[in-house]
Parts: sequence; C-alpha cells; structure tokens
Amino acid sequence: MMAPTKPPKAILFDIGGVVVVSPFQAILDYELANAIPPGWINFSIQKGPHDTGAWQLIERGECILDDTWFSKFKSQLEMRNHWTEFWAREVAKGTLKGDARFPPAMPSIEAKKLFWNMMNMSREPDPYMYPALKKLRLDGRFVLGALSNTVAFPPGIVDHDGVVFSHALVHPPPPHPHAADSTNTQDLFDTFISSAHVGLRKPDPRVYELAVRELDRVAREKGLGRVEKGDVLFLDDIGVNLKWARKSGLRTIKVDLGRSRDAVRELEEETGLKLLEGEGRAKL
Repeated sequence: MMAPTKPPKAILFDIGGVVVVSPFQAILDYELANAIPPGWINFSIQKGPHDTGAWQLIERGECILDDTWFSKFKSQLEMRNHWTEFWAREVAKGTLKGDARFPPAMPSIEAKKLFWNMMNMSREPDPYMYPALKKLRLDGRFVLGALSNTVAFPPGIVDHDGVVFSHALVHPPPPHPHAADSTNTQDLFDTFISSAHVGLRKPDPRVYELAVRELDRVAREKGLGRVEKGDVLFLDDIGVNLKWARKSGLRTIKVDLGRSRDAVRELEEETGLKLLEGEGRAKL
C-alpha cells in the first residue's frame, strides 16, 4: 500500500472482527461442525432482504431481541431461493461439487445457538488490534471513533444455555497487562455509533455521514481542528461496508479474518506510529 500524503485526523473502527474477535469465526465453526458449506450463513445474512430481513431489522433497532425474532432469523437462514442461488454460485466457482440446477436439501440452522455463539465469541479483544487501539488512545493525536452494526440487548436476556448474557469484554487474568482494563468497549473511543441505537446500519451512506459529523464535533471540542471525510480512516472486516465508506470519501483498511496483524501494519503506515510490539517502527 502506498503511504498516504498525510496521516488521518480521525480513525474509525468497526468492533466485531476488528477490535474484538470476529463473530464470523463462530459462524465458520458452526458450519464446519454441522457439515454446512462454508459461506452459506454469511451469504444468507447478507441477502436479507434489506428492508425486512431479521438480521437487518435487529441491527437497525427496529425490533426486539426475543423468541419471535429468533424464529424470523431462522427463516432468513433457510430461504429456499437464497440457498438455490448460493449452491449454483459455489458449483460454478468450483468450491462445491454437484449439479448447479439441483441443490441438496437446505441445512437446518439452530438460529438461537448460532447467534449466541457469535455474541459470546465477540467479547474477546483481538490480540493485535486491541493493543494498537490502546496505544493510539494514549498518543492522543487522533480522534477515535467506533461505527458498529450492533444489537440492543434487553436487560437480563439469557443465551441458549439459559445464562444471563453480558457483552462486557473478557480480559486475561493478572498479571496480563490488559487484565485491569475497562470491560466496556465504549471506553476505548471518543465517540461510539451503534446502528441499533441510531437506526442506521452499514453500508447505508447516511451512517458514514453521521460518523464524520460526530468525529468532527469531537475534534473541535478537543481543539484538534476540523475533520472532513478525507481525514477519516475506517477499519472494517466486511468488503461492502468498506466499498460504501470509500464511496463516501473515507480512507479504508480491510481487516481480514485471522489477519488483524496485517491490518495493524497498514495502520502503522497510515499513522506513522509503532503499534505492534517487538517490530520496527513505521516510517513517517
């Protein structure tokens, strides 16, 4: 990647798959454990439909997380036309063997178990990005924001095992250097934009506009000057979210599953700061 002409003024982070361990890992683990073609669950979630898909509705805060929603989520994960499209696509790519015209029986998904596996896995800080974020916060030269597609959890809600769910971060025990850190993800940022609370989710261009306005407001309050869209560097693990961020004028870094160290190296290049322990300082 070519070094930018100037460092960003603000850095915007997705949460799941960037700052914390990716829920996509929980999805992949579920698929492999249940002989489901890898990629099917993500495909069915992304297909929506955008206006009425259960996943899209919950991330915009337009419904309540309850058994009715889990039933709708299961239906979204078992839509015959989506399965037919996915099967034909994967056979054409050569990742699955069979007749593209005749998909096998569609997998049955334990929607509640899958969901809570995703949520519980996403409580663990990423081993590379989380320490880098802490260093950026201590440095103080950047406005730090979060832009996350989220779920609003009703108080006292229990997971599929009947355990009351907590979305607090899970840090290693002492003497680990992060052991005493706050368990509230929002404490890492100057501003935190949650899709379920603002009614907009990525990749809607309006949510990027909102994020830039919030980062600009914080920058001016902190005496750091103005922040415009070209001053914002956005990290996410989903391609379509990055695509629309770029169309909105933001700079971007892709955080691939299992390759957050590589993304931190790119972040070093963008900021000119050493963010990985034990490795050479980034060049300004």
